Amino acid sequence: MKRNIVHMDLDTFFVSCERLKNSELVGKPVIIGGGDRGVVASCSYETRFFGVRSAMPIKMALRLCPEARVIKGDMEMYSNISHTVTEIIQEKVPVLEKASIDEFYLDLSGMDKFFGCYKWTTEIASTITKETGLPISFALSTNKTVSKIGTGESKPVGRLEVQEEFVRPFLNPLSVKKIPMVGNQTFQLLSRIGVRTIQTLSEMPVEVLQQLIGKNGIELSRKANGIDETPVIPYSERKSISTENTFAQDTIDIHMIKSILSGMVEQLGFQLRKEKWLTSTVVVKIRYSNFDTETKQCKIPYTSADHTLLKYALELFNKLYTRRIRIRLIGVKFTGLVHGCHQMNLFEDTEELMSLYQTMDYLKHRFGNDSVMKASGFLK
Repeated sequence: MKRNIVHMDLDTFFVSCERLKNSELVGKPVIIGGGDRGVVASCSYETRFFGVRSAMPIKMALRLCPEARVIKGDMEMYSNISHTVTEIIQEKVPVLEKASIDEFYLDLSGMDKFFGCYKWTTEIASTITKETGLPISFALSTNKTVSKIGTGESKPVGRLEVQEEFVRPFLNPLSVKKIPMVGNQTFQLLSRIGVRTIQTLSEMPVEVLQQLIGKNGIELSRKANGIDETPVIPYSERKSISTENTFAQDTIDIHMIKSILSGMVEQLGFQLRKEKWLTSTVVVKIRYSNFDTETKQCKIPYTSADHTLLKYALELFNKLYTRRIRIRLIGVKFTGLVHGCHQMNLFEDTEELMSLYQTMDYLKHRFGNDSVMKASGFLK
């Protein structure tokens, strides 16, 4: 069966949300991010004209665009609006994958027998804009890679269809940077050997590409040739990750318990980022020495940052532990998961903190989960 895969992306989502709240921001250069030492979480097209981009230090962004208005951002509001958009799409499509807080994949395969897939997607996009006021772009094609690239090429408020016979002509002239899995390091490596367009990349022997960049060479070659069989993963908020620790002896040592809790949160936070998940709910469980078990949870803005998650976990523990008797077990669970690459809270975190996370994650990927830990996770 012919695949019909749609990628939808809410245009400058954080900025658009702020403009819903304050219409005076419409048409003005806007930056969403933290303070002077923070980084850009999102920026309007008016600022991008001056070279401002996401993850750029705020100070550098303001040097490029001094007229820009910097807004701290409200992740709770953005999460709520994202839920609203998700519900609108879920009501209208058979298979939905929520790739991040502002990105969605739709599998409309087979629906072209009953509806024109492009027309159906256009109606969904129009409904989202009508009911939320948010601009949204989409591209329809045969797989996730081509659709995602198409959305990027069609922005802002783009509507694009790339039929199967036009996939290669569409991809060929584009920069290899347009392929989702190509980061800056891979791009620089390919550029040094003269590979700058997708067409040139697609014509490289797979064996050479594999020797050059390793095990991802085969996948990159397939994507350069417009081939991607990755399925659209049905969206569900029932997914969760969790861990528990049963003490060798029941304890009332709160300092030790909180240190262990910190290490558990750090372990789960790394797992979230490694598997590209964001969580919207934190759950803490304690079991007393008499086997009474209590849990408490709270909804939070989507995140996968350890220090943010630990703040909520400790707050929940302090609310839970009121009986002052020995504890037998402590557990942490993150639920309400969605796939996403917004791994940091860019409204609060500094560039230095982001670099620290990236370095720690790299070391854990290479040497194992226990190769590096925050001091708060060690028992003193």
